[in-house]
Amino acid sequence: MKVLSLADRATVRAAFPGGNLALKVLAGLVIAALWQILVGAWAPAYVAKPIGIVAAIPKVVASAAFLQAAASTVVAVLYGLAIAIVIGTAIGLIVGRIRTADRALGFYISALYAMPMVAVLPLVTLWFGYTNGARLAIIVFAAFFSIAINVADGARSAPPEHIEVARAYRARWHHIWLGIALPASLPYLLAGIRLAAGRALIAAIVAEFFISLEGLGFYILFNSRTFNHDAAFVAVLVLAAFGIGVELAMNWVIRRFMPWYRREHRD
Repeated sequence: MKVLSLADRATVRAAFPGGNLALKVLAGLVIAALWQILVGAWAPAYVAKPIGIVAAIPKVVASAAFLQAAASTVVAVLYGLAIAIVIGTAIGLIVGRIRTADRALGFYISALYAMPMVAVLPLVTLWFGYTNGARLAIIVFAAFFSIAINVADGARSAPPEHIEVARAYRARWHHIWLGIALPASLPYLLAGIRLAAGRALIAAIVAEFFISLEGLGFYILFNSRTFNHDAAFVAVLVLAAFGIGVELAMNWVIRRFMPWYRREHRD
């Protein structure tokens, strides 16, 4: 089988500039058609179908209950992510640059990162009660470790020759950390934020399920139990749109503030 060269691939992309988008739309339509046919043939009538979900979108999006739930979840996730980014970046730099801190904390950070947040949630409710504080705490817990681990790896990857030159010119430690280690960690930090955003959103939904707080998680749970599956799936689509929005925001940050950083080319 002939393998296209980079020039040939560029020519194909130039000839079909919307090929990727068209392929994605086509795949989505095929999945939706299969969903509609299979669910309509074998599932009960109350199970959500693509046509019913699309028809329910205007009504659900315009409802006050949905808007309040979406705002509650999104604000909590963004607030928790901001806290996790600040603390995770600081701890990651410390672990990545100080060998003693790495030996003392690295094991616990890796162990807690692997711990399921569902197992931690009952303990969090004992400390914070069945309140918004418990949701915020579990969001920070879920997002913190992805950021700390990635920033630590980025700090370790700082070019040693840059650090040696800085030390030769008697640079202070904060110049090395903030001027060399932190910039070297930025691509790792962005990768950590991508992971942390998804984990934070999952944590918020799980907390709303468990604690019955106002938010998209409770909205989905309530509508599912009352057999209003179309409205529940609209909320699920909003959660997916939030994830896509975070990805687009990260891509914009890279293009705007890090033009030197490019992802590896993928077919």
